[in-house]
Amino acid sequence: MNPNSFRNLQFNLSGIRFWLSLLLIILVLSSIGLGWLVKLSFIVIGLLLITPIAGLLVFRWWLQRNWIVDQCPVCGFESPGINGTQVRCPNCGEPLRVEKGRFYRLTPPGTVDVEAIDVSSKEISDK
Repeated sequence: MNPNSFRNLQFNLSGIRFWLSLLLIILVLSSIGLGWLVKLSFIVIGLLLITPIAGLLVFRWWLQRNWIVDQCPVCGFESPGINGTQVRCPNCGEPLRVEKGRFYRLTPPGTVDVEAIDVSSKEISDK
């Protein structure tokens, strides 16, 4: 006889142990009455699905209220900005402040803004 024949008669219980352990856990949980655990897991899964959608809708609402597109007061270039921030004009590089839906120049105190007017001159010809 083959001395290794005893090994052939052994059962492989490693797969059965998993199923028995799982069955034991289910029986213990059902006897304790942990229905609230199942309900809690559904609530958590629901929140994980709803939170990104609600966050996206809130972000879009905030962006529609605060996204401003206006012209630069220096060069007239139209550019976007977020209300309550400071930006630079992409065309002329002028620092701008965005307030109440408009762009305003950031000027140091004491700066006087003037607009130059081109005055054409006439030559008076002598006769």
